[in-house]
Amino acid sequence: MLGTAGKCVVVAQTCWQEMRRSIVRTVTAAGSSQFTDSNCNSMKVSYTINGSARAVCQHKSYKPRSHSRLLSTLNSPAVPLAISGTVATKDESRDFMSVFPDIVRDLTETGRHLVIPDATKWFAKVLQYNVPGGKKNRGLAVVYAYRMLATKDQLTQENIRLSQIMGWCVEMLQAYFLVLDDIMDGSVTRRGRPCWYLYENLGTAAINDGLLLEHGLYQLLSRYFRDKPYYVHVLELFHDVTLKTIMGVSLDLLATRFGTKPVFEKFTMDRYNSIVKYKTAYYSFHLPVALSMYMAGITDEERHRQAKTILLEMGHFFQVQDDYLDCFGDPEVTGKVGTDIQEGKCTWLAVVALQRASPEQKALLADCYGSKDPEKVAAVRELYEQLGLPSTYATYEDESYNIISTHIQQVSRGLPHKLFLRFMGKIYKRES
Repeated sequence: MLGTAGKCVVVAQTCWQEMRRSIVRTVTAAGSSQFTDSNCNSMKVSYTINGSARAVCQHKSYKPRSHSRLLSTLNSPAVPLAISGTVATKDESRDFMSVFPDIVRDLTETGRHLVIPDATKWFAKVLQYNVPGGKKNRGLAVVYAYRMLATKDQLTQENIRLSQIMGWCVEMLQAYFLVLDDIMDGSVTRRGRPCWYLYENLGTAAINDGLLLEHGLYQLLSRYFRDKPYYVHVLELFHDVTLKTIMGVSLDLLATRFGTKPVFEKFTMDRYNSIVKYKTAYYSFHLPVALSMYMAGITDEERHRQAKTILLEMGHFFQVQDDYLDCFGDPEVTGKVGTDIQEGKCTWLAVVALQRASPEQKALLADCYGSKDPEKVAAVRELYEQLGLPSTYATYEDESYNIISTHIQQVSRGLPHKLFLRFMGKIYKRES
């Protein structure tokens, strides 16, 4: 028999699934209901599959219209303004950054590496270029969550510093994934500067640097946590989440024939949800909080299950945002130039577009999606606009926030609501 908490979980999950289905099929007034008769006909006239002229692809100067994140299809009084700030204060961010030089020294200046100075100097450069440059949300989340979950007796300076080191381990895992991901995607910029594999024309040699980052984090875990009662839990969690993330990457690659051509029959919402869960949600949201729970001595399986349920939903919410920002975000704000269309990625935008598209529009996607031709990329963006996806996304964002917030209130017994609400406030309406 399900207890009260268990019933709440089932109800919340059912509502969440129904919401997802309804939103992606909703035809908004500003979206595709008005588009069906008028704009769809213009597409039929302007686009031919076999002809050499494609009027819809002739928008050489086309730029996607700016969609204000302050405008929404819903009014959401349920969104509390008090939690719209960052997870960490400026002082906490500074304290976190102050630990990073120690991380570099621990990994590059220990006695056993003195006989290979060239390699250790290079490792230091790899760390400094790839690890601290982002927003560091995952690492800071470890510290913030630990402060929220630990007892007063546990909140010693030593333990807080250990939570910061654990946070840097998560940031190193993130850097490892990004170095390899940029190589596979052929990305150009990351965090506002050239991707690591483009540094000094490294190319695929950067794969080895990714391995340095991954194995370096396990050196840190051994150095600082091997005598802790939670060491095995933490070690197993890192291994488990890393495997799940890599499996998610495999799902993603299989949907594009390993980056050669999008396989539209695999562009289903179920497939997309699996990619997001494994590729993003586990390591970006579940991992930081689960690590903090173990560090705070929380091993109860039910509390971990409740936390994971909420955090994986946040991860889905975050990735849909990421997909939207890749296409419609400002590169000067996001710090990267979007490449999802060029790489033929299975994204939320592509999946919803295929659900709504007419046969002629699907033919356009088949011809243009996955192409690096700027005209074809612009054509896909324009089709997204005509299908009303920015409006649908705004609806999704507000509805998701409200449902996840309700879920937090219903099932997070024994865990501080403020912890999860703060994370939601951090990512809601984000621009980067």
